[in-house]
Amino acid sequence: MDMSGHSHWSGIKHQKEITDKKRGVVFSKLLTAISVAAKTEADPNFNPRLRTAIEKAKEMSVPQENIERAIKRASENSAALEELVFEAYGPGGTALIISAASDNSNRTVQEIKKMLNDFGGKWAEPGSVTWGFEKGADGWTPKFPVDIAPADSEKLSRLKNALLEHDDVQEVYTNAK
Repeated sequence: MDMSGHSHWSGIKHQKEITDKKRGVVFSKLLTAISVAAKTEADPNFNPRLRTAIEKAKEMSVPQENIERAIKRASENSAALEELVFEAYGPGGTALIISAASDNSNRTVQEIKKMLNDFGGKWAEPGSVTWGFEKGADGWTPKFPVDIAPADSEKLSRLKNALLEHDDVQEVYTNAK
């Protein structure tokens, strides 16, 4: 009995599941960013941050219906999502700013602290990292980018990827070149 077609389809199916899962994570982050931005002003004409979040979502082919639902959710339930900024040190003494949005900040703090611990990072006190960055419309830009050893760069990359896979984490900024 020939089973060659079967394994071909299961291979495609497996790849599709991986792609769909990644796409779902990206959509979820983009829609959370829209909800957070829409809390202050639901009209993108008067809210540049919301406009940017919508443009990013459209670039990634997020359906218009999902975008509208995220804006509506924010205006109806503004207390639920809290915008959070965490400061940390990564491998090689790199500075990290972790931007998140959560409906339960205590849970998010604990989960991020654990991830930092697992990947060689350290929690930092508020203000101990942000002074080295400039906040702009596109997020945080390092004032003093630093070179780090290739081994630390690899560890930093793993830490960033782990953080970005967390549902609440929107973005991770670092001062590493």
